[in-house]
Amino acid sequence: MQKRLIATLIALSAASAGVAQVPPPPTAPVPVAAPVQPSKLVRVVLTTAAGPIVLDLDAGRAPVTTANFLRYVDQKRLDGTAFYRAVKVTPDYGVIQAGVRGDPKRLLPPIAHEPTTKTGLSHKNGTISMARFKPGSATGDFFIVIGDTPSFDANPQQSGDNLGYAAFGKVVEGQDAVRKIFAAPTPPELGVKDGMKGQIIAAPIRIISARRAPMVKPPAPVPPVVPVPVPTPPKP
Repeated sequence: MQKRLIATLIALSAASAGVAQVPPPPTAPVPVAAPVQPSKLVRVVLTTAAGPIVLDLDAGRAPVTTANFLRYVDQKRLDGTAFYRAVKVTPDYGVIQAGVRGDPKRLLPPIAHEPTTKTGLSHKNGTISMARFKPGSATGDFFIVIGDTPSFDANPQQSGDNLGYAAFGKVVEGQDAVRKIFAAPTPPELGVKDGMKGQIIAAPIRIISARRAPMVKPPAPVPPVVPVPVPTPPKP
């Protein structure tokens, strides 16, 4: 029930200057599922006022969405933006949203939609995904889920817009920062005109910078030391 509720509450806006609630997009064609590609991870660090958030983006399985996000990172278009929205279904379940909020100086052209039926990804706890109106409208706004939210995945059995959101990576470090942002005050008087009552963060959490970071490989395992038997000296 909670998962259905959050899908109803959140109309993740990506293509407007505001954060207006929007009706469900019109029915879109169901994509043909493609073979799942191997993961090819790219690491990005969001340095926020609440602390760093380390993301591993899956360029192998979600190449279009990842490349779009990296353009915003490499061109420093996310620097100075903020986490401005927190949808709190329960104290431990919901969504935080950030991005350019339609700023024409930061916006890049919208990208093709990559549904989870094509990428093989899913909206599990800590997943980063793209905000959108209709499929193919995502630009520079994104969200991170708190708690598993499979209702955000594409579901060809549903009617209407059944393509879900485009998951493209996950939080690998910095869940404490994510939780701090999620817990930020969202006064009930904010967001009323946009149909987002109680979802707008009173003091948006600033993204100071967004940068690529090297993938740290774990150290190679050290082979165990095999004791060498010491021969017993002969008795005199």
